[in-house]
Amino acid sequence: MAARSHSLLGWSPEAVVFDCDGTLVDSERHWQDARNRAFRDFGLLPPPGFAERAKGVHYVDCGRLMAEETNKPDLADDLTAALLDHFRTLVAEDPVTMPGAVDFVRLLSGRLPLAVASNCPEEVVEESLGRAGLRRHFLHVVVPTKTPGPAPAGEGPAGGDAGRRVVRPKPWPDVYATAAQLCGVPPASALAVEDSMAGVESARRAGLRVLGVGPAPSREDADRTDLWVTALHSEEVLGWARDQVPGPAPRGGGGG
Repeated sequence: MAARSHSLLGWSPEAVVFDCDGTLVDSERHWQDARNRAFRDFGLLPPPGFAERAKGVHYVDCGRLMAEETNKPDLADDLTAALLDHFRTLVAEDPVTMPGAVDFVRLLSGRLPLAVASNCPEEVVEESLGRAGLRRHFLHVVVPTKTPGPAPAGEGPAGGDAGRRVVRPKPWPDVYATAAQLCGVPPASALAVEDSMAGVESARRAGLRVLGVGPAPSREDADRTDLWVTALHSEEVLGWARDQVPGPAPRGGGGG
């Protein structure tokens, strides 16, 4: 649990923005399998520790990293294409939601605006949410429109109006900042739900509070969130949602 958990448990958000892979949909293992298959396609071996370094990284940057770490920079585009093809095949064959994700989303749905902020291509996110039966709960899905280099600390969203904004991938803040804007709330009034440190960094830079979920990270990483739980069916989280997230306003009734 993060050191600042008390501040989250006594707070009511005005919107909630979810990561998709590893948070709503159990697809991180599919990315791992897809990376291994892409490496094998080109007769390459994954470098030691690569899976951890690749977690939460945009797939284009991941393909580039795969090429760089195997000393095959000319294969970056081919590895990226193979990675995405294998991933989409695996997700189609075995769509699985993360423990507690469906119940948590349903508990929040209709009470406040919900959105998804992901590093995946939009069609992959839409397919994953649709197969999981979750798409109807989200007002907005925000994905990157550009894949630049590393994000410098403190860099805000790229310029442009809301309809044509350049949205850079996590750990840039753009996907979360844009999602909060589309939900009609200030970033400080929104909660991000994340499983990767790249996503946590993105949300924090955008100004959102962060609920981390997944296997317990290091104390240093956990302290970058407002609360860290191992799964969304944690009674601590469900109790907080029931108590701190207001239900939908009652419909007005006629009276004589």
